[in-house]
Order: sequence, then C-alpha cells, then structure tokens
Amino acid sequence: MKERVIILDFGSQYTQLIARRVRELEVYCEIYPYTKIPEITDNVKALILSGSPCSVTEDDSPRVDFSSFMGKLPVLGICYGAQLMVSHYGGSVQPSEKREYGKANLEKLYTEDAILEDVPDGCQVWMSHGDTISAIPDMFELVAGTGHIDTAIYRSNGTAFDAPAYGLQFHPEVTHSTYGLQILKNFLYKIAGCEGSWSPASFVEESIMNLRSKIGSDGVLLGLSGGVDSSVAATILHQAIGGQLVCFFIDNGLLRKHEYEEVLDSYRDMGLNIKGINARQRFWDALKGISDPEGKRKAIGKTFVDVFQDEADKLENIKWLGQGTIYPDVIESVSVHGPSVTIKSHHNVGGLPDSLNLKVVEPLNMLFKDEVRKVGREIGVPSHILDRHPFPGPGLGIRILGEITPDKVALLQEADHIFIRNLKESGYYDKIWQAGTMLLPVHSVGVMGDERTYEQVVALRAVNSRDGMTADWSDLPHELLSRISSQIINQVKGINRVVYDISTKPPATIEWE
Repeated sequence: MKERVIILDFGSQYTQLIARRVRELEVYCEIYPYTKIPEITDNVKALILSGSPCSVTEDDSPRVDFSSFMGKLPVLGICYGAQLMVSHYGGSVQPSEKREYGKANLEKLYTEDAILEDVPDGCQVWMSHGDTISAIPDMFELVAGTGHIDTAIYRSNGTAFDAPAYGLQFHPEVTHSTYGLQILKNFLYKIAGCEGSWSPASFVEESIMNLRSKIGSDGVLLGLSGGVDSSVAATILHQAIGGQLVCFFIDNGLLRKHEYEEVLDSYRDMGLNIKGINARQRFWDALKGISDPEGKRKAIGKTFVDVFQDEADKLENIKWLGQGTIYPDVIESVSVHGPSVTIKSHHNVGGLPDSLNLKVVEPLNMLFKDEVRKVGREIGVPSHILDRHPFPGPGLGIRILGEITPDKVALLQEADHIFIRNLKESGYYDKIWQAGTMLLPVHSVGVMGDERTYEQVVALRAVNSRDGMTADWSDLPHELLSRISSQIINQVKGINRVVYDISTKPPATIEWE
C-alpha cells in the first residue's frame, strides 16, 4: 500500500494549501473533516491537524478524539491544531491581548530539533491567530519562539507518547513563511519517515491499472468540455481502456469562435473516440426570451442533459459515466461545514439524470488542479489544451448580459476572438489566469467617419488568480488595450465602445453573471 498522510480539517482557509504543499514534497495525502477520522492503517505515516477560524477557548469549538491517533503515529498541529493539542492535554491557551497576524521571526531557539534542520535562525514565519499558547503541558517542551511569543514550536518530550507530536503556532504552508516548506519537509521525512513516492508518473501508472480492473470490458461515456479536467480524464481513461471510451463534445452555440471545430480536431488528433454534436439551435431555442442569469443557467443545464440523454440512448454496452471531478470538488462535498447547500446549476455532467443508470468513474478525483496539469503533461495532453484559461460551463451564455440571441453570440465571438488573439500574440495570455469579453445590454452614442452611431458596448475582463477564489484585475499595458479596442471597434460592426473591468474578487466575481 502506498504511503499517505492524513490531514484533519478544522475549517481553515489554508487546509487545501497544506495538502498541496505536502504533495509538492512528493508525499501523498488526503483531507478528512475532523468529525470523520479515518482508520490509522500501517501505511499512514503521519497526521496533520489544520488551523481553524474557531477559538479553542469557545465551548462549541471543534474537538477531536486524540486517543484515536496520538502516540500511534507522528502528529503535527498547525495553529488551531497546535492550540487544541495543548488545551486537550492540560496546557493553557488564552485570547491574545492583540491579534497576532503577519510576519514574525523565529528568534528564540530553545533546543536543537530535526524539524529545524536547514532552517536558519531568525527566518520569517507567518502568524494568523487570535489566541496564544501561554503554557504547554508537562509532556511537551519548547523548541522555538519569536520576538513576541515564547511558543512558536513545541514537541512532545517522550514521557507520554510512543510517537512524536509537534505544534506550530504559525502557518508553514503559506509562502510568507520563508522556510515553511523546509519545516514541513523535515517533519515528513526526518520525523515521520516518509519516502516520497508520490509523483504524476506514479499516479498515472496506478490509475491505469485500477481503471482496467474496475471497468473490465464495459463501455464508458464521458462528456468533454474542451477544458483541462475533462480532457485529462478522457486521456487517462483512453490509455486505460482504449476504444471502450466514447466521448461527446456538444456544441451548445455558446462556445468561442471556431472553438467547436478546433477542439474537436485536437481530440481526434489525440486518438480519442469522440462524437461531435451540433446542438446550437436547440440551446438558442431553449434560451429564447430568458434574461435572468439563473434562468439562463438552468435552461443551458437542462438542454445539455436532454441532448446528452438523447445521444446516450443510441449507444450500447455503456455501463459507466466518466467525469472530470477533481479533489477540491470532493472536499467541498464532505467539508467541515457539511455538503454545499447549492450545486452550480451549470455544472454540466453533475446534473445528468439517474435514468442513465450508469456507474460513475472519476479518475482525477484525488488531484488538485495543478496536479491535473502535471498528470496531463505526463500522459501527453497537448499544451494548448492544458494551458487554456478556465472557461465557464454556460460559456458565452453568462457573458451576454440579458437575453441571448444568435446575433449577439456572433457579435461577442468576434470581439472575444480579437481580445484573446491579441493576448496570445503579445505573450500576455500565459501571464494571466483568465480572460474574456462581456457583451453589455447597453448602447452608446459614437461617431464613425461622418456618421453618428448608436451601438453596443463590450467589457474586457482579465484577472490573475491561483484558484479562482480570489482574483486581481490584470494590469495590461495601455498600448495593448488600445490596440485591442481599436481592432474591435473597427472590425466588429455593431460595437462602438470598449471598456476594461478593473474590479477585484471579492467583491466582484470573475464572470459578470
């Protein structure tokens, strides 16, 4: 069995980041809510307790059964996890007189320890807590402090537990902790004895073997979107079962200019058994007269389901539905706070009906987004697919504000094509996270030649982000924006004004609807 590390989530915004750092260090890990501690089997090398927005001084704060793992394997508590361990074993945690948030330095080194190997004195760490550990229990001892607090790192002293336990009052997983990755590496390798066998290549090898065993000679149906996740899922399934995989690529009439033909050709070049389905008119008819954003999403989602169902009924021996679900989606469904109240109504495959009567296979459901791309490169998915910007499930349907018509789609496709082409030609496409053009439900007065015009307005949106949860607007060169604006106004009849969106997320979302 492959080695793994368990991370117990107490609701911290950084929990997924801890997991990503652990995997960067080539150690496989899984996140579980603190309410569902998994069985500690022989292949579990360590357990990490995450931070939390809660305070251990509150009566209703998250608690955990320490007896189920303490002393059985190495434990690392981070921020709330460190405070919880101290509180549980009789130490003292008190509200800070002043919230400790931001940079600090490890200046007080009380004892040498493997967790600080290759970590220089005075290195910067990142604090983010409203409570302070004021006294540690007898079974622990101090390792390091900062200029402001005595307890930045502590460890068990060997009197109570057979396996070591450590607590960090700071967040080693964030980049502001300059040697945080080294501290995590030391814990995993020096203290927990991990070997580091997790890699894209090892994932691919194991996945292909497991998929062949699970699926056997059955057929699998997968709906492709042209995006990274579904493309990588399809490729790894294809490498496992070949022609048993059937892929649908549905043109909903809301794709970018030439996208349907270009993506279809790319998939065929990759050897996938793919069927292109032109359902543009069917989607446009379903959207007729609808202006409400949620109404449009539901109409798009329902039509996708109907088209998918109609095409699936024509196939034989299909027993499985392939999906490009990734790990953040899985974590969300079993989060500390319980399942999500709502599922995005435009999540294409997620809304497929039970009447398909298919078992689900999700080859990427233990991968983060950056890992999906690494696996994609490992199995030969073309870079023009892997490096594509995220594109919303409803496509241009939520970038056309108001009612959708074929004429509006064509207008936006032309303007968006100019925007994206210029980003690629200038080298800025790969420097930003996502870009798109919005067709606004406004007309403005303009002058073209000697004529007065009254035409539509488009807004350009380009953002930088790590995961889409937050985003900053991209500071594109004025010269580039000027060129894009000039080309759109001169070449796209029906648009006479271009604006640039300089809103951050939050409060503004990346998409306009």
